[in-house]
Amino acid sequence: MAASGNGNAREGLLDDLKLVMRDAEDLLRSTGQHVDQGYRQARARLGSSLGEARENLSELEQQLVEGAREAVQQADEYVREHPWQAIGAGAVVGLIAGLLLGRR
Repeated sequence: MAASGNGNAREGLLDDLKLVMRDAEDLLRSTGQHVDQGYRQARARLGSSLGEARENLSELEQQLVEGAREAVQQADEYVREHPWQAIGAGAVVGLIAGLLLGRR
């Protein structure tokens, strides 16, 4: 249960980072009229940083997808090898969730 919550948080973070990068790129495009040398250098650095961030974000996304696939595959293998333990664990988790939700 916590793993899916973490996955949702990671996906939300990735979406937020994509939005920030898109906004920064829009800002770079819209401010192309300034002629100050310091501004041009800062703009070039920001453009470079955005490119690197986009690559890193893409790699992180790929790693998260691969990690999720591996986790699902391992869980599937475990359930196939130990069906009764998986049923028991599911029952215990369901019981605990029911007790926690029943308190509210």
